Amino acid sequence: MPNILIINGHQPFPTSSGSLNAAFVERAKRLFEDSGWSVRSLRVADGWDTEEEVGNQIWADVILFQFPLNSMGLPWSLKRYLDEVYTAGMDGRLSKGDGRSRNDPSRQYGSGGRMTETRYMLSLTLNAPGMAFNDPQQVFFEGRSVEDLLWPVHLNFRFFGMQPLPSFAAHDVSKAPNIAADFERFDEHLTQAFSLAGSTA
Repeated sequence: MPNILIINGHQPFPTSSGSLNAAFVERAKRLFEDSGWSVRSLRVADGWDTEEEVGNQIWADVILFQFPLNSMGLPWSLKRYLDEVYTAGMDGRLSKGDGRSRNDPSRQYGSGGRMTETRYMLSLTLNAPGMAFNDPQQVFFEGRSVEDLLWPVHLNFRFFGMQPLPSFAAHDVSKAPNIAADFERFDEHLTQAFSLAGSTA
């Protein structure tokens, strides 16, 4: 059966313990385990061994990143994880440099990734309501989508040759949460994306 690595990228703050993101991780673990997948997981706030994590990246058929949107991007500890682990893997295990060669100028930047069989999914929680996206009348995002906001993150994984799966977003989790509905959508999202046995709801 396939291997999945689930990374909890929440960085605890006095006003945010991370319980919601942890709950999403536990739901995902249970759903994949019930479907017979091999599951490994990491909470980046607890630290990591870089070489072990390079091995986990190679082991995984799918990597699920669960995180809150912080300052319109990744939490700093998740960004550090990506910086350290993926930089270590640029020795040829995850990528052979940036793909360019002095001997072959036709090789394009960003074509050195060796994780071409690895799929990934971004699952995020955010305070912004869903209506703030995809609407040119909304003055903050000016019609941009969640995927537009996440584009630099997607580019990082594209650099390593990884294949994206549709992202999941739980909106308005601070001011107008609807967590039960978010959990149900999350289960359905994973079940459909991975053709799993069924929902845990």
